[in-house]
Amino acid sequence: MKRIYMDHSATTPVDPEVADAMMEVITNGWGNPSSLHSQGREAKEHLETARKQVAALIGAEAQEIVFTSGGTEADNLAIIGAALARQKQGRHVITSAVEHHAVLNAFQFLGQLGFEVAVLPVDFYGAINIDQLKKTIREDTVLISIMHANNEIGTMQPIAEIGEIAGQNNICFHSDAVQSVGRIPVNVKELGVDLLSLSAHKLYGPKGSGALYIRSGINVAPLAYGGGQERNWRPGTENLPGIVGLGKAAEIARYEMEKRASHLGRLGQNLIQRVLDEIPQSYLTGHPQHRIPGHASFVFPGVEGDYLIYFLDSQGISASSAAACSSNSFQASHVLRALGLKNEIALSALRLSLGKDNCEADIDKLMSILPEVVERSRLIWSMSQ
Repeated sequence: MKRIYMDHSATTPVDPEVADAMMEVITNGWGNPSSLHSQGREAKEHLETARKQVAALIGAEAQEIVFTSGGTEADNLAIIGAALARQKQGRHVITSAVEHHAVLNAFQFLGQLGFEVAVLPVDFYGAINIDQLKKTIREDTVLISIMHANNEIGTMQPIAEIGEIAGQNNICFHSDAVQSVGRIPVNVKELGVDLLSLSAHKLYGPKGSGALYIRSGINVAPLAYGGGQERNWRPGTENLPGIVGLGKAAEIARYEMEKRASHLGRLGQNLIQRVLDEIPQSYLTGHPQHRIPGHASFVFPGVEGDYLIYFLDSQGISASSAAACSSNSFQASHVLRALGLKNEIALSALRLSLGKDNCEADIDKLMSILPEVVERSRLIWSMSQ
């Protein structure tokens, strides 16, 4: 049975060109980039090439890219590092209720350090209110962190507008762009961000590799100490194969961007329309227009979301009920609860996130199964009440 993968917001398959580039470094470019001999210089060249590739993807300068172990570390370095670097200016920080736990838990840690954390609510579509953000800003506000695109519902926040507000108030602005980089055009200058996080395994690169954009002139306190690599922001011998993989994935994404976005946009809209048309009492979560292409998330009242996931998996279709990192917690998604959904409705969630290799036949296969399994799940649920 050929499997159909519809969980690209959790992770993406490694592109064959990325795997080849990584294997070349593993076998022939294994030197330490800090060494002065020829193997070290060769490794350093690979490192800096990847830095340029990542920078080119997001409209940054190469020296503004700091490699990390992934999006979570990039978020932590950005949020905790920026707050600590500015604590003499103020200890008030702002985020939203629908952020990834890598962001929310970092802010929780800041709260334990004595920072005052303001958490902005969102509307039914998962978007913050700009006027409320303006009212929340104080003279001692030193950091705002709002994600670019939500990993569970796909809603995109007005990052450029937030960036303009942050700049006018001399507030450091970070955005978690793990879900958007590689899927849609992202330009750090146009967005007006000071800090931006990204992850390789969300754009057909390897796990364990990511990056943080730090705008030139922005001060961030390091969270680790060691040999001074990555300009002291991320010390330790670099994960060169992972970084090369990220660089190659970024290069491919840059050249394929227009084609990817167009393909995912058409495919995603078709998927959303078919689910809403063919399954009674199905509801799209997230904003109907301002969402990343290829991302579709639904709730089905009277259905157990985990049942849908397991049944679809048995039929060769990979999907998820919420964020992959919280799918084993057996609790309703904090994102869906922030939209105002009741617990039992939030537990009926199904997230279908498409990738560049999905096609219309995949949607046909899904829709030959999903309506019946939703109806069956509702019957089972009603009998148990």
